[in-house]
Amino acid sequence: MTTSETTSSPVSVTAAILVIGDEILSGRTKDKNIGYIAEYLTNIGIELREVRIVPDVEGEIVAALNALRHRYTYVFTTGGIGPTHDDITADSVAAAFGVSIDHDPRAIAMLAERFPPDQLNEARLRMARIPAGADLIANSVSKAPGFKIGNVHVMAGVPSIMQAMLDVVAPTLQTGVKILSDTVRAGLREGDIGTALAEVAKAHPDVSIGSYPFFSETGPDTNVVVRSRDPEALAAAMAAVKAMIAAEQAKLGA
Repeated sequence: MTTSETTSSPVSVTAAILVIGDEILSGRTKDKNIGYIAEYLTNIGIELREVRIVPDVEGEIVAALNALRHRYTYVFTTGGIGPTHDDITADSVAAAFGVSIDHDPRAIAMLAERFPPDQLNEARLRMARIPAGADLIANSVSKAPGFKIGNVHVMAGVPSIMQAMLDVVAPTLQTGVKILSDTVRAGLREGDIGTALAEVAKAHPDVSIGSYPFFSETGPDTNVVVRSRDPEALAAAMAAVKAMIAAEQAKLGA
């Protein structure tokens, strides 16, 4: 991950992911991009706030994209920019922005780096159709580019290609203060600490506190995760959580 050129800002920078494709909704293809993008953005100080999955239907893509791009700093789309008839993301993005779309000479040149002239058929040239005014996102894996228009970054659905594109995009993004996190294993069930944990959360309203149950080798257990952009607030809340856990363990003889 290359982030050395990324600009920083003290304010929160937000993002949404729009996953496009019937194959995701049918379960035929298992999404591997959402978690990767979420972790990537968190690590560079961008807060992912929403994820939507829509079918290969232009009206639904346009409606979702317009809702998200007006609500968040950035939108990242995955899927639907391939060579087949149902890859309609580029056309839908053009419709959302009210611009024309046509074969882009820059994109054709990129495709020509991989395919000889006799293989640049009509289907492959669909991947060179770019909305007017968009900037291209280089693709070091298969050469077919993604593109950026406004605050929307349009990337491939194939994970390895999407990841390569995200590495290209990341240095251009504005970032906010990173959200820090700390975790403590409670050694108790979630129901054992629920009431006391709510009191801790109430006492630290500017910190996010969550409990996540799991089964360990010794039985039911809970991880408590504290998140904040303020390291001092994080430390204070975590100290309170640990004190609460110790008190509840003592009550239950754990």
